[in-house]
Amino acid sequence: MDFWQHNIVYNMLSLGIASMLFTSIFLWFARDRVLAKYRMAVMVSATVTSIAAYHYVRMFDSFNAAYVLGGTAQAGFEGYNVGYRYVDWFLTVPLLLVELVAVMGLARAIQSSLLKRLVPAAAAMILLGYPGDMHTQLFGLSNSMWGLLSTIPFLYIMYVLFIEISKSLAAQSPKVQGLLKTARTLLVATWGVYPITFILAMNNTGAPSFADVVSREVGYSIADILAKCVFGLLIFTVARVKSAEESKEFAAAEFKD
Repeated sequence: MDFWQHNIVYNMLSLGIASMLFTSIFLWFARDRVLAKYRMAVMVSATVTSIAAYHYVRMFDSFNAAYVLGGTAQAGFEGYNVGYRYVDWFLTVPLLLVELVAVMGLARAIQSSLLKRLVPAAAAMILLGYPGDMHTQLFGLSNSMWGLLSTIPFLYIMYVLFIEISKSLAAQSPKVQGLLKTARTLLVATWGVYPITFILAMNNTGAPSFADVVSREVGYSIADILAKCVFGLLIFTVARVKSAEESKEFAAAEFKD
């Protein structure tokens, strides 16, 4: 990997660390700026970015150890631990759905029904995508086949988000509806980056090229920042707006002129 390729990935992973870390700090300190019933959604958001911050540090160290500059032999893709990213996603992707459902303030039975379907589907999506991104040919299946299998739970999640959850949006105020639709669209749009990046870096005959690694790490990092940091801040904004709508005392204290 040449200097410029290394530098691009190095800086993107560094940006990921900073984004996740300082979003986490903000959300943890700001969690009391919403009503108690919405505090869990903000805390889950902070947990997501905190988990991601830790894994970005591990990915940063692993990348620098695998792709060494200055004439030292590079371990390359085989030395880079892709598993850090997938462990992160396995933990955080279901939690992203939890925070979206939690901030809507739905009846407990409806929340439970949604989460019992969304969380297992999200976990399955990540588990099925991992062998293809590792280029392992596990069980004799190609990378593209693992990507196709991972798409099945992804499509189910889309169905729940746009059909099932849409039914509950009608009970929200127009402002909250707009924010939640924006958050949902952001989540779906950023998740769409992952399969695109997966396909661009796909190589059934062996490890990905340096250019493949760069495009994948840059694509994944940008999508992560949008799907976790920006999405988490949107969830916090929804919680603030709903708190103000439901409590005149909160609105007077938090939004006074």
